[in-house]
Amino acid sequence: MDKFSYSLGIVLAQNLKDQSITSFVPEDLAKGIEDVIQKNDLQLSPEEANQYIQNYLREAALKAHQGNIEAGANFLAENAKRAEVTVLDSGLQYEVLQEGNGPKPAATDKVTTHYHGTLIDGTVFDSSVKRGQPATFPVNGVIQGWVQALQLMPVGSKWRLFVPHNLAYGDQAAGPTIKPFSTLVFEVELLSIN
Repeated sequence: MDKFSYSLGIVLAQNLKDQSITSFVPEDLAKGIEDVIQKNDLQLSPEEANQYIQNYLREAALKAHQGNIEAGANFLAENAKRAEVTVLDSGLQYEVLQEGNGPKPAATDKVTTHYHGTLIDGTVFDSSVKRGQPATFPVNGVIQGWVQALQLMPVGSKWRLFVPHNLAYGDQAAGPTIKPFSTLVFEVELLSIN
């Protein structure tokens, strides 16, 4: 039983570490486990405990990625000063590089685009242009910044989008390059509505 209990501790600790939880009070953790197993009165309901954990992790993520948040906010504030940049109420910014004259897609349409995505420091994280293959997807199947912009773009347009983190991947990472709370820049060419 000693090895089994120790093994449970290893697995639990590894799961916590994988979620970047490395600071807690071991006695309180043990008490929570004991109270559930022994069917003692709980100090919090399971729902309250889950909510508390989510709030704690959200706050920890905000602190850990404050640099990304501030860098994105500063970038967007400076970028908004440029005369050629349009700022929407949502915070999405765009610059028209080439104005098309075709129809505008609806959220329920599928579109084909060529795009080039970078971080605000210019690091490329994805590019259909580099792959030499346009991408086809539903308008409402992509990040919110794209959903908003695509519905404003006539076919044949090429726009540069400046997407705040809350309209991109928010507090989530996306692949190895996009960190939580990253502001993203895309050049998007709307080729067709399918």
